[in-house]
Amino acid sequence: MKNRVVITGLGVVAPNGVGVDAFTKAIKNGVSGITFHQQLADLNFSCCIGGIPNISEEKKLEYLTPLQLRGFNSSGILYGCIAGMDAWKDAGFEVDPDSDLDFDSGTVFGTGTSGVDKFREAIYKLDDKQVKRLGSTVVVQTMASGISAFLGGILGLGNQVTTNSSACTTGTEAILMGYDRIKNGQAKRMLVGSCSDDGPYIWGGFDAMRVMTYKHNETPKEGSRPMSETASGFVPGAGAGALVLESLESALKRKATIYAEILGGNINSGGQRDGGTMTAPNAKAVQRCIQDAVKDSGILAEDIDTINGHLTATSKDSLEIENWTTALGRSGTGFPYINSLKSMVGHCLAASGSIESVATVLQLKHQFVFPNINCEDLHPKISALISEEKIVKHTINTSLNIAAKASFGFGDVNGCVIFKKYN
Repeated sequence: MKNRVVITGLGVVAPNGVGVDAFTKAIKNGVSGITFHQQLADLNFSCCIGGIPNISEEKKLEYLTPLQLRGFNSSGILYGCIAGMDAWKDAGFEVDPDSDLDFDSGTVFGTGTSGVDKFREAIYKLDDKQVKRLGSTVVVQTMASGISAFLGGILGLGNQVTTNSSACTTGTEAILMGYDRIKNGQAKRMLVGSCSDDGPYIWGGFDAMRVMTYKHNETPKEGSRPMSETASGFVPGAGAGALVLESLESALKRKATIYAEILGGNINSGGQRDGGTMTAPNAKAVQRCIQDAVKDSGILAEDIDTINGHLTATSKDSLEIENWTTALGRSGTGFPYINSLKSMVGHCLAASGSIESVATVLQLKHQFVFPNINCEDLHPKISALISEEKIVKHTINTSLNIAAKASFGFGDVNGCVIFKKYN
């Protein structure tokens, strides 16, 4: 018999709110976290706006010791540690460096490119003959599994401790990997999530690809426009999202707060075939990913009340909506509510799936749908497929039971997870 899996803790570091309370308030009120960054302008970026979480030096010391912070320069790991530790404490567990090793708990915490600024800092003044002078703090900040290594040690996790990496699908994939482990009885609890660095060395390649907007440097909060006819490219963002997944049996035994239940999901790839490329999705694979997630969850397509899409404010937004309508067999007024958190925080890259999943779970817990800001001019290709009333413009309080969250990543990789209100 498979275990039921529930969510008992949340943590988030987002451009528009650090911590669950601040983040919940921000998304309910449609608050943008996107600002202008002079550093990008000085480097001649076309897109000089982005979403960067606001973390003070004092805040850092609440999570990492002065020793851990010595020589520290990896924003993604910092965001991941804050979100992960907050989720752990939110689930009712202590963060104690002297705690016993916990073989029932593990983590799958993903990232994209880790510690680029740290690596640049380390090699900037070196030549090949001085490479051994990189410094001892470089390794854990630049290795791919740096974030899971930090969290595993801070929390004393004795089950699987690993980092996954699948571009924009990373966070959604991490959730499903942790879900599978608990469902199959290999762990009682899994801390899952993802994080992403910020700054020019992460965002520069995307600026060179011309997939980021250059039209809103004077009006940054209006720059991220998913599903809008005037969308002109994505706005970069950064941060981290974290969820504590737990077997229902364990959660009930602890009398833990339960945010929502995970019913199932699916991960697949379009193989860069049939129209799929490194940067464009294979529509058939996207549709199959959604359909297989619905099937795996034991629900019907018509049971979905709301969708948190990938929806990046690029030319592919209308194709995504078309894929949803085809996969679910629902259109017009029969389509679920749909929104994109990227309108408020930008595209947080490897962190996007986890931050957006936290937002999706908060909607189920508190029974609201957050707004798509900057979507005053819905794209006509989208309005031809679904009723405009399903594109939420202002927060609505409504009865929600089931929500779908999907991510479609660079490399033609897809992930979809189905959440349910816990009754």
